[in-house]
Amino acid sequence: MGNTIQVEVVYGLAEEQALLSVDVPENSQVKEVILASGILEQFPEIDLDKVKVGLFGKLTKMDQSVRARDRIEIYRPLIADPKEVRKRRAAEGKRLKKGGAEGEVESKKDKK
Repeated sequence: MGNTIQVEVVYGLAEEQALLSVDVPENSQVKEVILASGILEQFPEIDLDKVKVGLFGKLTKMDQSVRARDRIEIYRPLIADPKEVRKRRAAEGKRLKKGGAEGEVESKKDKK
């Protein structure tokens, strides 16, 4: 039998997180490690055909080979588009700066 390596598989929801260590044969691919980890039994909502995965925070493909001590991250789908959220926050910030809260900032003349 060939050499084995240890790889971590992580997945998190707001209320629950999982970090699993799994021993797999060298040259295993991301998808093989995920299947071997048993995480799909714990989180059956994970659809390997649609989910995005990464190695240490960098997107990768299911057929990417893993190395010893790699951490495979399974990402949840986004609820909101981050670009739209930033635009909305920026627009709200501009409104606050223009109007400002009453009495929030004293002018230099008021202090003298």
